[in-house]
Amino acid sequence: MSRAVFDKIGHRRAEITTLTHDYAARHVIALHFHEADQLVYASRGVMTVRTKDGIWVVPTDRAVWIPARIPHTIAMSGIVAMRTLYLRRRLAKALPRNCCVVNVSALLRELILRACVFSKLTKKTSEQRHLIEIILDQLDAIQTVPLQLPNVSDARAGRIMQMLHNDPSDSRPLSELCRMGGASKRTVERLFQQDAGMTFGKWRQQLRLMRAMQLLAEGAKVTHAALEAGYSTPSAFISMFRKTLGTTPASYFRAAKAGGEDNAEND
Repeated sequence: MSRAVFDKIGHRRAEITTLTHDYAARHVIALHFHEADQLVYASRGVMTVRTKDGIWVVPTDRAVWIPARIPHTIAMSGIVAMRTLYLRRRLAKALPRNCCVVNVSALLRELILRACVFSKLTKKTSEQRHLIEIILDQLDAIQTVPLQLPNVSDARAGRIMQMLHNDPSDSRPLSELCRMGGASKRTVERLFQQDAGMTFGKWRQQLRLMRAMQLLAEGAKVTHAALEAGYSTPSAFISMFRKTLGTTPASYFRAAKAGGEDNAEND
């Protein structure tokens, strides 16, 4: 990755600083990092966050938690309405010191939108103090979502990952990919389990799901997104999407679009 730029956003005297910004489809925020912990929420659209350790796809009504000092980029799939909370470092004690995707409940969504009315939140006024306390209570109970794609540091596994990133629909078996990557199948399977914390098969499954979600956010039909991402049938993709997000792709993105329009009217 290229050299990261230090982004100074975040008020030293505030517990929480906010940022409201809408981005065009395919816009990319270049590699940067903050001194504050960051909760990045999209009330519309899908974001893809990349660090040296992996990739996180963040659909509507989910957010990504990015701890302080972690260099990252953010790419937009479709028009993205981003609402960000920058929290004083370690203010949210329950959240990990690594990136993760989290569920955003209806209450937390409204709290984020309300917080974004202010440029910063401090404990000097009762309203802001109560808002900070409720946000922290919600973050203490927040649930993570398995929408991450960890990187594997070994160069041989890296070549295989890059081939599949370039073409997630590549259906060649692992044994054939390994020959091109310069490692045995057994070695690659061990590397994925050791570095990524999941099997190669699970990693490839995650890659395809995340690619299909990006395509849907860009306006692709379910059938096109499924086949382009490497699923044998649209029904296989729908089943995996439902298993991960609890609903069908069509229902999810229809609700997300309606919610984004409502939020835009209220901002």
